[in-house]
Amino acid sequence: MLDRRFIIENAAAVKQNCENRGVKTDVDRFVQLETKRKELQQEVEKIQAEANAVSKSIGKAPAERRDAIKEQGRQLREKGDVLTKEVTALETEADTLQRSIPNMTHPDAPIGADDTENTRYGLGKCEIPKFDFTPLDHVVLGEKLDLIDFETGARVAGAGFYFLKNEAVLLELALQRYAAGILQNAGFTLTTTPDLARNDVLQGTGYIPRGPETQIYSIDNTDLSLVATAEIPLGGMLTGQTVDAEMLPLRLCGISHCFRTEAGAAGKASRGLYRVHQFTKVEMFAFTLPEQSDAMHQEMLGLECQIFDGLGIPYQIVDTATGDLGGPAYRKFDLEAWMPGRGNGGEYGEVTSTSSCTDYQARRLNARYRIKGEKGTHFVHTLNGTAVAVSRALVAIMELYQQKDGSIVVPEVLRPFVGKEVIRR
Repeated sequence: MLDRRFIIENAAAVKQNCENRGVKTDVDRFVQLETKRKELQQEVEKIQAEANAVSKSIGKAPAERRDAIKEQGRQLREKGDVLTKEVTALETEADTLQRSIPNMTHPDAPIGADDTENTRYGLGKCEIPKFDFTPLDHVVLGEKLDLIDFETGARVAGAGFYFLKNEAVLLELALQRYAAGILQNAGFTLTTTPDLARNDVLQGTGYIPRGPETQIYSIDNTDLSLVATAEIPLGGMLTGQTVDAEMLPLRLCGISHCFRTEAGAAGKASRGLYRVHQFTKVEMFAFTLPEQSDAMHQEMLGLECQIFDGLGIPYQIVDTATGDLGGPAYRKFDLEAWMPGRGNGGEYGEVTSTSSCTDYQARRLNARYRIKGEKGTHFVHTLNGTAVAVSRALVAIMELYQQKDGSIVVPEVLRPFVGKEVIRR
């Protein structure tokens, strides 16, 4: 969340940013609440000081005046209690509004209402292939080659779940190993993360555990939810912690299952593996000093490009418009891969995203750093990025590498892990 003083001192810019992002929240009301809260808090502290002074004076006062002094102290404490309750009510309302205000936006991010106004620029190293046959989509390919079983997945767990089978399992493991190897070589610490996290950690990273708009599966009668991405447990690693500045940047790679309700998602564009309730993802996460975060964001984008260039997958880079940014994101870049079976004759589909969240998440998580020899602490910056979301990578690989005879060529970088060059029935 944004710093309270920053919101008050930059109210006009904060309101304009909310408008650019399409977020409806009452910044003026927050300023009023916070101003009033500070005034009352000062009054409470003054009354408490007076009450303390009165209390100390009782022992020195003549006996005949002690009851009157005690009564004076009692009245001061009662008045302080009433004002404290008012302060608490103001604090609660202000906190709710503060959490609804999105992060500020990078000045170079395109201003637009939704994803139709994203800026697309730059292509990967690989060209879109030209087929001398009508390419099939991954759902048909998966059925023909006995790689994906949606019917049994739906029978076992419901629509949006699936079984991977045979070489598709090997491809999933290969993608994890391939991406993890690249990140390890880039200095990322490899981790596998819990599939559950406490709801305060979800809220700290900007996810809504419960409510009508949630995309999160929550566990009844607990304060736990299934994670939608390893960003959540990785961000939670420094909850309430303070690290030395010399430790930063801290690069982390998290391999996790991801669970999403995908409420409201439907249509041909969401067919098959493209939009599912559970998938495996290799995620990048970093804690940095403020002056390191822009460079780290570009580093993560570069690693995403390296991974998909290595897989031989054509893609375009997307600079996300303000209206399409999530609340914590200061700026976000996506990679959209070419998927021949998507739409009519092929379309680009999102396969990765990388976001700089500045200190927005860190304020909620209370993740800080200290500089040696200086007093006080500061909030770290956090960044996240998809290395590989396996389900969508599988869509692109199966559709791009399909052959006229119905087989699928295994990308060269994955062959050591899959153990073969071509997948046939």
